[in-house]
Amino acid sequence: MLNIDNLTVARGKEPVLVDLCMRVDQGELVTLLGANGAGKSSLLQTISGMLKPRSGSISLDGEEISSLSPHQIVQRGVIQVPEGRQVFPELTVQENLRMGAFTRKDDPEGVARDMEMVFSLFPRLKERLSQDAGTLSGGEAQMLAVGRGLLSAPRLFMLDEPSLGLAPVVREMIFHVISQIHSEKGLTVLLVEQNASWALQVATRAYILENGRVVMQGLGRDLIHDEHVKRAYLGH
Repeated sequence: MLNIDNLTVARGKEPVLVDLCMRVDQGELVTLLGANGAGKSSLLQTISGMLKPRSGSISLDGEEISSLSPHQIVQRGVIQVPEGRQVFPELTVQENLRMGAFTRKDDPEGVARDMEMVFSLFPRLKERLSQDAGTLSGGEAQMLAVGRGLLSAPRLFMLDEPSLGLAPVVREMIFHVISQIHSEKGLTVLLVEQNASWALQVATRAYILENGRVVMQGLGRDLIHDEHVKRAYLGH
């Protein structure tokens, strides 16, 4: 589905991604691991069109998308749940969810169906529909961010640190939902996650970034037993 070839991206004069190559196939859950500053969020932002590459290519189903605007990329089904939730605090939960469906004005039945799907995943959101998003707890705001993304009918669903700063019980709920939408609904997922142990357990494949470069890649079940990965990311 997604193919990235020799991608180089800079913020100002400093490169944050260097000759990066990777792919995400239909139906996979691919995990990106790396220390802070490794380039993981920059990669997601580049795929989303918020950063423009200096060189290289990003193709979706064979179509080059690196020159497209962010809204054109969203229209092709590439949806990102950003780090830090970034919900609209002065809008209600319901209004935030409907913002996720802004490209689906011609599909009210599909939106209604997906709204019920989101409520089945996060019953708490249904209880807080009329509440301003700015008054939600951190965990509830993360549920809202994920739910809003799902209402965009993603084909490629990208999540940036979805468990960051969450209480353990909420973190486990988010993990369960991500696993569920991938395994039961077949959604293709590209995941940046600080909990490397869980991320590798659920990943089809994983890429490890250091200083903007891919330094290791492989099946999640293989990398979780790699000695370098154990020392660097699993605390072993």
